[in-house]
Amino acid sequence: MTWEPSRYLKFSGERQQPALDLMAAIDLEEPKNIVDLGCGAGGNAAILRQRFPDAQVTGVDSSAEMLSEARQYRGIEWELADIAAWRPEQPVSLIFSNAALHWLPAHEKLFPRLLSFLEPGGVLAVQMPNNFGAPTHQLIAATATEGPWADKLRPLIKSSPVGSPGFYYGVLSPLTRSVRLWQTEYIHVLQGENPVADWTRGTAVKPFLDALEGREKEDFFTAYADRIAKAYPPESDGRTLLPFKRMFVLAVAD
Repeated sequence: MTWEPSRYLKFSGERQQPALDLMAAIDLEEPKNIVDLGCGAGGNAAILRQRFPDAQVTGVDSSAEMLSEARQYRGIEWELADIAAWRPEQPVSLIFSNAALHWLPAHEKLFPRLLSFLEPGGVLAVQMPNNFGAPTHQLIAATATEGPWADKLRPLIKSSPVGSPGFYYGVLSPLTRSVRLWQTEYIHVLQGENPVADWTRGTAVKPFLDALEGREKEDFFTAYADRIAKAYPPESDGRTLLPFKRMFVLAVAD
């Protein structure tokens, strides 16, 4: 999937708040090395660099477009790699991943694999969107299956990639010193005309748009955006509220 940094970063403040909340929960004094897995445009890696100035910080992402944006931040190593296949050359003190691992399947294998890359006492800190039952995502599936594009888009519809808190506890607790799990529902206050459709166009809708071409692409997005505008109408002041649930996982390796 080809990412568009400018579209994704349009809501950078709202997208970064969960990352900041995850960082605040990390209890490490002097990590030697930090990896931001799925670093995107690099903003979170830069904040980690500021918080842990003596650590070697590496940002890993599969998008050359995002890494091109990220290279504005100095003092960080940037690595173009498939995060599903990535492995470090040496044990890592902190693997940080914000809004990336939900794109990958088989979390029952993925999370133990990432834990195995940590040094003893190292931390795996993960935040994933868990909003897949909300209209933002349910209306993607409804729109995809009810238009002339249905045959192309139906195979892209998947169940929620994020498990329950109990699932992650069961996977991680036998392999760790401690596991913390929590969920937060953020209420984003967005401005603009139909901003929720604009938000999802840069993320969840993108694989569906990438599967279409020309007029069909725009017709699909227009049909989806019309439904989203009804599901998320503006408030009396013209702003729109987007409730967005997110899952947090913080595990300390044995």
